[in-house]
This record gives sequence, C-alpha cells and structure tokens, in this order.
Amino acid sequence: MRKELLYLKVFISLSLLESWVRRMAGIKVYVRDEVEEKFRRLAMMVYGYGRGSISKAAEEAFVHWMTQHEALLKEVDIPEDPVGAIRGMLAGLNKSGVELQHEARKIRMVKAVKRS
Repeated sequence: MRKELLYLKVFISLSLLESWVRRMAGIKVYVRDEVEEKFRRLAMMVYGYGRGSISKAAEEAFVHWMTQHEALLKEVDIPEDPVGAIRGMLAGLNKSGVELQHEARKIRMVKAVKRS
C-alpha cells in the first residue's frame, strides 16, 4: 500500500474517532422496570440489536422531550428576578408574611370544605 493512502486512511479513522468521542456524554436515569424493559425492546426493534441502539433511542427521546418543552416555555414569561417580582406585587399590602400565611391557610380550608 502506498504511503499516501495509508496516511489518508489513518487520518480519516482518527478524525472520525475524535468527533465520536468528543460528542458523547453520559446521563444516568432511573425509571420503573416495565418502562426500561419496553424501552429496550422497542429500541432494539427499531435500531437493531447491535451496539448503540439504546443510546440512539434515548437521544431521540431526549431531543423530542426538549423540543416539546422548549416550545411550551417560550410562551411563558419568566422574570429574571422572580423574588423581586413577587416583592413588587406584595409591596402595597400592609400585612406581614405570617399574616398572609394565616390568610392563605383559611382560604385553603374553605376550598377543601367546599370540595367535600
């Protein structure tokens, strides 16, 4: 084999390996046994029984979940300083935090009685 071809082959292999290693990250999650079994079975049915099928399916699930929730969160206006926003809302009240807690407890009790 010529030296140039050998160099090209090694270079391509190393650059592919380098990009693959750079992109991988690990996340450990805990799910119910039946969810794990069904996920494994379906991942292998879709992506084959070879190495990496569960990772491909998990990545697809993560991307789907992120896309779905990012769209929902774009609709919500979250203030940069939530504590400051709450303080601003309560600034006009002449009650202490303890008085507000007692009032909230009374409101919850009335709602609970109405439900039952």
